[in-house]
Amino acid sequence: MRISAINRLTKTQKSTAVGLAAAAGVAALTAGVAPGAHADAPADRGPAKPVAGHSVNVADHPSTKAAKAATGDHATDNTRSHLAAKPLVAGEPTKQAPGEKPGDKTGEDKGDKTAKSEQSQEAAEARSGDKAGRSAERPLTTSQKVDGWIKEARSIMKKEGIPGSHHGIKKNIMRESGGDPQAMNDWDVNAQKGTPSKGLLQTIQPTFDQYHVKGTPHKITDPVANIVAACNYAADKYGSMDNVNSAY
Repeated sequence: MRISAINRLTKTQKSTAVGLAAAAGVAALTAGVAPGAHADAPADRGPAKPVAGHSVNVADHPSTKAAKAATGDHATDNTRSHLAAKPLVAGEPTKQAPGEKPGDKTGEDKGDKTAKSEQSQEAAEARSGDKAGRSAERPLTTSQKVDGWIKEARSIMKKEGIPGSHHGIKKNIMRESGGDPQAMNDWDVNAQKGTPSKGLLQTIQPTFDQYHVKGTPHKITDPVANIVAACNYAADKYGSMDNVNSAY
């Protein structure tokens, strides 16, 4: 009985032979599906279909790996893992549009806010100026005028040692004349005698002349002169204009 040549191979030789045959079959199959591999094949035949159950990963074959190791070619190694994209580290600069400088938008925003703030401030100042102008044009009230005259009179009284508070002087002025420096009484006893009471604090001419203070106009209807002379008289007769609560 003859023993075939393949039966005389050892188990290792058989495995090697099967592996080489499989590799050769894959190579032939790959060459067959490549474009132009069979120029004499009918034009209307479609590409050859892969044989189910016989696909082999050539890249994993020992001969292919040995060839890559020898040449250093790893470009076609599809088994190599790909790392995920590196996440952006905090504080790392981001990409910016061409021609754009960091902080441009921030600078523009700040510029806009500054311009708006300046415009608002100018508008506020304009309104304030208008109000100040209207206030300057508006005439003073009688009470405001009286306050000014008393203030000026008291500065003179202080130098002369004449007592009298702002409140005490103003209450008597408003009761006697209503704050009118031209007021004159033409019906009381003094008027009947020919010396009517005049001015803010309704003094008669003889009293004004006697208690007039130098440095003030010698005119009975002058507001400041009338206040100073009347307070000088009240200090002499009542101790202070603050003590006068009725006609004096």
